[in-house]
Amino acid sequence: MINLTFPDGSVRQFDAGVTGRAIAEGISKSLAKKSVAMTLDGVLTDLSNPIHQDAKLEIVTRDDPRALELIRHDAAHVMAEAVQELFPGTQCTIGPVIENGFFYDFARNEPFTTEDLPKIEQKMREIITRNAHFTKEIWSRDKARQVFADKGEAFKVELVDAIPAGQDLKIYFQGDWFDLCRGPHMASTGQIGSAFKLMKVAGAYWRGDSNNPMLTRIYGTAWHDQVQLDAYLHMLEEAEKRDHRKLGREMDLFHFQEEGPGVVFWHAKGWSMFQELIAYMRRRLRPLGYQEVNAPQLLDKSLWETSGHWGWYKENMFAAQSAGEDTEDERVFAIKPMNCPGHVQIFKHGLKSYRDLPLRLAEFGNVHRYEPSGALHGLMRVRGFTQDDAHIFCTEEQMAEECLKINELILSTYADFGFEEIVVKLSTRPEKRVGSDENWDHAEEVMTRVLKTIEEQSGGKIKTGILEGEGAFYGPKFEYTLRDAIGREWQCGTTQVDFNLPERFGAFYVDSDGEKKTPVMIHRAICGSMERFLGILIENFAGHFPLWFAPQQVVVTTITSEADGYAEEVLAKLRKAGLRAEIDLRNEKINYKVREHSVAKVPVILVCGKREAEERTVNIRRLGSRDQVSATLDQAIAELVAEATPPDLVREKLDA
Repeated sequence: MINLTFPDGSVRQFDAGVTGRAIAEGISKSLAKKSVAMTLDGVLTDLSNPIHQDAKLEIVTRDDPRALELIRHDAAHVMAEAVQELFPGTQCTIGPVIENGFFYDFARNEPFTTEDLPKIEQKMREIITRNAHFTKEIWSRDKARQVFADKGEAFKVELVDAIPAGQDLKIYFQGDWFDLCRGPHMASTGQIGSAFKLMKVAGAYWRGDSNNPMLTRIYGTAWHDQVQLDAYLHMLEEAEKRDHRKLGREMDLFHFQEEGPGVVFWHAKGWSMFQELIAYMRRRLRPLGYQEVNAPQLLDKSLWETSGHWGWYKENMFAAQSAGEDTEDERVFAIKPMNCPGHVQIFKHGLKSYRDLPLRLAEFGNVHRYEPSGALHGLMRVRGFTQDDAHIFCTEEQMAEECLKINELILSTYADFGFEEIVVKLSTRPEKRVGSDENWDHAEEVMTRVLKTIEEQSGGKIKTGILEGEGAFYGPKFEYTLRDAIGREWQCGTTQVDFNLPERFGAFYVDSDGEKKTPVMIHRAICGSMERFLGILIENFAGHFPLWFAPQQVVVTTITSEADGYAEEVLAKLRKAGLRAEIDLRNEKINYKVREHSVAKVPVILVCGKREAEERTVNIRRLGSRDQVSATLDQAIAELVAEATPPDLVREKLDA
């Protein structure tokens, strides 16, 4: 007999070998009907698996959030079956679950196109209606290899060959169709439901290697129900409208071109936003005791060898040497991918005492990292970007307090840009890492306590979690994820504790007892990549920025040329008041000009006609509104200046 503990804490005895399905049926027929899987000691597994030892058991129903991954996994298998039914001779390769859906890569002489998707989707619905049971068989490696070879599935044979000799394989059947798979799966194809859709096709190299054959990848999405699917599709429609690359063109903010892959060509309006963001961050840092520094772009590779980046991160770094044929200096330099080694050098310059700590060094440092050309995506994924980076050198006793101060700064910054839904997760030690287990144990223990404090201080408003094995190679870290206006999540800020880098560089401070001690180094970023954060802001606001952050705040335009002189006077007063204003005196109809500036997402249009010039008033038109309000010029400017005051300066005035 075995003892199984249920979620309510009750313990029941069963014969060894009992299955999860049998247990669900023994509890109730309705539970058995809704069940799709089970967890044993927290591990998701097939309902059909026999249980041979004591464990904590939970029956997972289809409406459980954990079932969504199974729905998508099973949908990928059904898609593969549908493709092979419709297009005999097509080879299946791999088909994993991904965020919001799944994909499967296929090898076929004639690549699939979007025109094939409706037919495949219809066949999937037929297969799901058949409601075939998922059944599992264990095959020897040799048998699996032979069966797939006989079927002409060369890619499956390669997958089998990669599995260690003597290791048995899981083969999952759905009716007569089968696939090599680790599992788990739901009970039957019918449990997938109808809330799925095939989205697009793309090319993909086998195993991601450009030396291998090109395959066709078909992407799909699947959800618990139609309501969730419709919400997701609506979000995608909104995301397309908000695409920062599209808005960047319409608003004349930036562009990219082939001669500079992955680097941004900022236009005047976009650069204005960029500088406004940096100015905001600088104002936030000064009262907190940060010192802004700047480390070199090019540093000898020996420094990066000492830091560990040359060994751990070299494939993502750009190296440089002199291009001159007669240059004596043949040293290899690296273009910095991050600022931390340079900041350690600044810390080391001059003797430091415990009285100097914590020392907070900040830099808006331009860094470069290699990204594959296929991964580049506007401002969101670039090769050259600016980090709002800072490194705090402190004692171990100061570490927890510094992490909490950083947390307060990060959360208040996000709130100023309208982001209130934040998740903070602790990423723990990865398999490949530097430093002793003792240091890692200590760092993770402190950060776990800090994480609990963050949640408690927020009254539960800030959600927290653990990301096992996702830490940096030199230390554990907090990852801050924010949710935007259409529900997407973006990981931006980080706080990383590092016992290793200062030690590798021999950095020290003199403690109160006169002994040399290695400082703790806390790596901190709020926006992360300033370029990416701007991309997120553009999409979050759909270009409708709050007035203080808009690249162009006001346009003054005229109804008739008789008001041109007055419009010039209005422009001069706006600029004198510190507003980013332009003028439009073109001989065009006012509706045409208003429409054009609305497409460019100008927040405020001040319209001047003959009457306004005589009365010294303006008509105020707001972006997104057809209404207009008349106000005196002085009143309009005062209101706009107040509205254009950044939130941190508003707080400063209130606190004064």
